[in-house]
Amino acid sequence: MSMKRARTSRRRFLKQSASLAAAGAVVPYFSWTQKAFANQEKNDRPVIGCIGVGSMGTGDAHAHSRFGDIVAVCDVDSTHAEKAKNDENIGKGKADVYEDYRRVLERDDIDVVSIVTPDHWHVKIAIEALESGKHVFIQKPLTLTLEENQLIRNACQKHKDKVFFIGTQQRSDRDRFLRAVNMVQKGLLGDIQKMTVGIGGGDKGGPFQKTEPPEELNWEFWLGQAPLVDYIKERCHYQFRWWYEYSGGKFTDWGAHHVDIAQWAIKENEQGQGPTSFDGSDAKHPVPFENGYPTVDDSYNTSHDFAVKCTFPSGIEMIVTSRGDNGILFEGTKGRMFVNRGKITGQPIEENWDKDQFTEEDLMRLYKGKPYEGHKENFYRCIREGGLPVSDVYSHVQMMNTCHLAAIAARLGRTIKWDPKSEKIQGDEEAASFFARKQREGYEIPKV
Repeated sequence: MSMKRARTSRRRFLKQSASLAAAGAVVPYFSWTQKAFANQEKNDRPVIGCIGVGSMGTGDAHAHSRFGDIVAVCDVDSTHAEKAKNDENIGKGKADVYEDYRRVLERDDIDVVSIVTPDHWHVKIAIEALESGKHVFIQKPLTLTLEENQLIRNACQKHKDKVFFIGTQQRSDRDRFLRAVNMVQKGLLGDIQKMTVGIGGGDKGGPFQKTEPPEELNWEFWLGQAPLVDYIKERCHYQFRWWYEYSGGKFTDWGAHHVDIAQWAIKENEQGQGPTSFDGSDAKHPVPFENGYPTVDDSYNTSHDFAVKCTFPSGIEMIVTSRGDNGILFEGTKGRMFVNRGKITGQPIEENWDKDQFTEEDLMRLYKGKPYEGHKENFYRCIREGGLPVSDVYSHVQMMNTCHLAAIAARLGRTIKWDPKSEKIQGDEEAASFFARKQREGYEIPKV
C-alpha cells in the first residue's frame, strides 16, 4: 500500500469514528471480534500507544494488540518499557520506547492510548490525552480525589467525540455480575434494603528502609503530583496502593469494582445520586493517624480493617467492609443474593427467579444498546460506531465519589455528610479539606 493511500485510509477511519461517536450513531448488529479487526487492512486498524507497562499494563497491552497496532510503549521504569517493546504480543521489537508519556501524546499517528499507571497519575494523563485527540482506555480506579472526578468528567464532556473507557471488567461478566444487576433492576429480589460490599483489607507493613532508587527508575517522575519523598521500594509499583499518597487502599482498589456493581444495580450511579452519609467510626489503620493523616512516613498507611456504613436517601444501607467474603450481598424484601467473580448464589439463583427475564435484549440494555461481548471488544466497537461504552466515565465517577468519601470517613473515624447534587461535604471543614489535594509544582492537572 502506498503511503498516500495509507494516510487517506487512516484519515477516513478517524473521521468516521469521530463523526459516529459525536452523533451516537445506531448501526446494524454484526459480530465484532478480534477477527473482525484482524481482517481489516493494516492501516484501518487503530494505532495504539501504551502508557504504563508493568504487570497490569502488560496484560492490557496484550489484549489491545488483538484490535490494533501498538507503536509506542512508555514507562518510567526502563525495564518495563524494554520488556514490552520486545514482547512478541506488544511491541514486537519495533515499538518506540519513551520515559515521558507526553512524547506519546504528541504523536499524530496514535489514535488510542492505554493508561495503566499508578492511580495518582491517571487523571492528568487522561485529560492531556483527550486534549491531544486520543481515545482513552484507562485502568481503575480512575481518580485519586473528589476534585479529580469533576475534572475528568468535564474533560469528557468537552471531548464527546472521543471514547473514554475504564477497565472495570466486571461490567462484562454476563453469568455473574450482569445477571445480578438485571435481577435487582427488575425487582426480582423485592425492594433492596441492604447491600454488603466485601472488598478485603489493605496490607500491613513497615517500617521500610529508605534507599536510593534503582537506576532504571525515574523516581521523581514516578511521584508526579505527590509529595517529593525518599525512595522506598514498597512505595512503588504494585505496593503503591497501600499508601494514601497515591491511592485509596482497598476502598478504591476493589471498591472500584464492587461498589460500582452495587450502585449500578440499584440505579444510584447518575450525576447527583449516591449516598449522603458515611459512617467511618469502625475503621482501623496500621499506623497512628492525626487529623486524618498518618504520623509516620515509612509504613503502609491505608486502612486494613473497616466497615463503613453508607446510607442512600432511599434508606438503603451499603456496608463497605474488609471483613467476610469478597463480593456483594444484596438483601431485598423477597430474597437475598450473593455475587463475586467466582459464583452467584442464593435462593433466587437456585430457583431461577429470572427465568425468561435475562434475555439478549436485557444484555443490550445493560450494554447501552450494544451487543454483549468481551470488555475490550466493547471499547473498540464504540470507537468505530459511537455511543457510550459499558464502562463509561459518568457512572464511574459517581461510584468513585462513594469510594473516596468512605475512605475520608475512615481516615477521620467519624460520620461525614455529603450533598451529591452540589458535590460538597457538609458541615465539616476538616473533612471538606480532603476534597482535593495540593499538586506538586510542574505536575498540576489541567482544568478544561
